[in-house]
Amino acid sequence: MSLRHLIAEGDLLEGELVPAHLEVGDDGIIRRIHRLEAGSTARRAAIVRAREVSAGAGMHLVRPRMVVLPGGVDTHVSFCEPGHVQREGFSSGTMAAALGGVTSVLEMPHSSTPVTVRAEDLQHKRSAAAEQAYVDIGFWAALVPPSVQSRGRVSGQDRPSCAEPEELWESGAFGFVCTLLPLDHSTDALRSAGTPQLLPLTPAELREAMMRIARFDGLLAVHAEDSRTIAAAAGATGANLSSRLAWAQAAARYSAWAASRPAEAEVIAVEGLIDAVRETGCRTHILQVSTAGALELIAAAKAEGLPLSAETCTHYLSFAAESVPVGSPEFVCWPPLRDVGHREALWQGLQEGILDAVVSAHSPTTRQEKLRGAADLRLARPGISGLQVGFAALASEARSRGIGLAEVSRWTSGGPAELCRLHQKGDIAPGRYADLLIYDPEETHVVSAAGLAHKTPLSAYEGMEIHGTVVGSVLRGMQLFTAQDSSATLGQHGQLLSGPGTGVPLGPGPHQVGSGPRRRHLRVVSA
Repeated sequence: MSLRHLIAEGDLLEGELVPAHLEVGDDGIIRRIHRLEAGSTARRAAIVRAREVSAGAGMHLVRPRMVVLPGGVDTHVSFCEPGHVQREGFSSGTMAAALGGVTSVLEMPHSSTPVTVRAEDLQHKRSAAAEQAYVDIGFWAALVPPSVQSRGRVSGQDRPSCAEPEELWESGAFGFVCTLLPLDHSTDALRSAGTPQLLPLTPAELREAMMRIARFDGLLAVHAEDSRTIAAAAGATGANLSSRLAWAQAAARYSAWAASRPAEAEVIAVEGLIDAVRETGCRTHILQVSTAGALELIAAAKAEGLPLSAETCTHYLSFAAESVPVGSPEFVCWPPLRDVGHREALWQGLQEGILDAVVSAHSPTTRQEKLRGAADLRLARPGISGLQVGFAALASEARSRGIGLAEVSRWTSGGPAELCRLHQKGDIAPGRYADLLIYDPEETHVVSAAGLAHKTPLSAYEGMEIHGTVVGSVLRGMQLFTAQDSSATLGQHGQLLSGPGTGVPLGPGPHQVGSGPRRRHLRVVSA
């Protein structure tokens, strides 16, 4: 149903929950907001109905204990289509997003086949998603080494050469994703994980790419781990285990497996990346921060005025390595979960503004891929599926720490929207889209993976008791689902999002360190 009026006792406006009446235009944009007195919402609804005969069909009066927040913006999800729809697809993935209160997603470039390295790849993904999306969706592009581009080979198949970053930016990509793990360490691991196409850049290749991206004020997102540190840790672990039995027993313990990808690898990589940002002025985003040691470096870089941002993930804030049951491959991810000290440091980093966003890093697998090594965690395909439960899990954890919904919403909506310049998303205000999340902070539920919309019923969140439940979502004024009408069918109202470079002329020079972002407007292309 299309909304024209939404009235609630708790709307998140300018950082506080207040009674309000939202008026929504036919284009799904919030036209006016009327602040109300506490307890007056039912009377307000009756007045609007009496004044406007047609309001009944477009009226939603939210139950008193429920609150209305900006719809989630998840800038880090993998849907694996085309190529690996047995893991996830646009339909099941965006449905999970809608049910979790996420109304906009940006999809990663490396989980599908082919990887998104050409404008044609980007258009192929857009075409595949257009008729299936329950929420708005945009796409990242991948950066691969020039040697791969010149050979025109990605995923071991002969293909036309990769596109220049300028072409992908103008074609609608929101930014570029790369990894720093070099070929001598990561290729075999990535191939076993089903993602051989995300090949890493050398330091020289990285700096060259950053210089080019800085010229048009693009955005680079980096998976930052240092391979030499990881290789040394893996070798030390093997040397310390005197027998095959001891190795097998250690491989089933999460903390032992996580030690093979130590926190120091992330710190060293982040330190080198910040040096590259300082040299090039490229707007850079650090993916999946999992360790306390990276926070001090990121904070110092921001204080210096470098164009740097960083995210962490709901699973790093919800779990600790020492608490993972033995032989639980559903918790395997890169970087791995850290101990409780790192987890609490991440929470502190969010509150201090060092970290800019919390994302799901939704990376689905089939049961066979995740469980193929049984208790040997080294053989499990990395990735945690958590898109549908991410907001509720995060809000529940935040509540236990005395952190309010305004901060949680900033991490899951406002921050990610600002990062990717989705200027009409991420806030409840006139001129913004009526992308909304309706949340019952008192309804407790227990996660059942079999009940999630994700294609594979396997999740690290299985059995988690969560205090607070997403009970509705609204996309550009269209109610996707609501607890007040359980018979309604979830509608595929998602649209394709184009990045800020679409149709925008390239600037003459690089982004200046410390300068403010150039304001550009979201472009929405109808699916």
